[in-house]
Amino acid sequence: MTPPAPVAPAPAPVATPAGPATFLYEGELTQGGWIRGQAPAGTEEALLNGTPLALDDKGRFFAAFDRDAGSEAVLRAQIAGGREDLVTVAITPRAWNIEHINVARRPSGPSEAFLARRRPELAAIGAARAKQTAAEGWRQDFIWPVKGRVSGRFGAQRIYRGEPGSYHSGMDITTGESGTPFVAPADGVVVLAVQDFSLEGNLLIIDHGQGLNSAFLHASRLVVSEGQSVRQGQHIGNIGASGRATGPHLHWGLKWNDARLDPLLFLDSSD
Repeated sequence: MTPPAPVAPAPAPVATPAGPATFLYEGELTQGGWIRGQAPAGTEEALLNGTPLALDDKGRFFAAFDRDAGSEAVLRAQIAGGREDLVTVAITPRAWNIEHINVARRPSGPSEAFLARRRPELAAIGAARAKQTAAEGWRQDFIWPVKGRVSGRFGAQRIYRGEPGSYHSGMDITTGESGTPFVAPADGVVVLAVQDFSLEGNLLIIDHGQGLNSAFLHASRLVVSEGQSVRQGQHIGNIGASGRATGPHLHWGLKWNDARLDPLLFLDSSD
């Protein structure tokens, strides 16, 4: 009798990468806004308008839109096996507070003495913002660094006889007095803590991870130092009027890579 032919073992199942079939995201889809999301399963590289996105071990990411972003942005994923995923994100325009001034903009530029002081300050700020840390504050819902009156809104701008001046790159909060404590709006790592910069005064920059960072200007006192990890709600400084400021207030600026963002869009309006 002929013995039965051996049965070939069943092929091992092919592991399916965990994650969605396409980009998932949510957030504030407007100029100065942001998104948090997850890249498709098997993504080897993800980009927003050509800017690489940092992905965590589950493919999650943070990205954002500059104050002057166009009407749409493109999320692109290069996926193992040669597949590509493209998703177009519609970005809502904003009606900025624009003030038209019927006078010519002052033609005089900064003095050489000022530039000699300013150049190394700008270099230090740029180097701090380029630092990569393992902070995960980008995943949190941000809280107010201090409660008070919003005395200056992000994006406001003056135009002098058709020539635009620089827009307000952050949000100003005042309590009416110097010395009020302010806290970290989210977890992070201090990447710059300096005294007496020409414009910013006492300046603190905190990295929240994934290219997102907060800058706090004009403080009367800083109570954390460079390299220190901070937790959301932790006291990090006190409001002041150092640097070029007309009165005590906290200027809070947010950036994702080179994009300037509106801090109000990170906060719960009911707080």
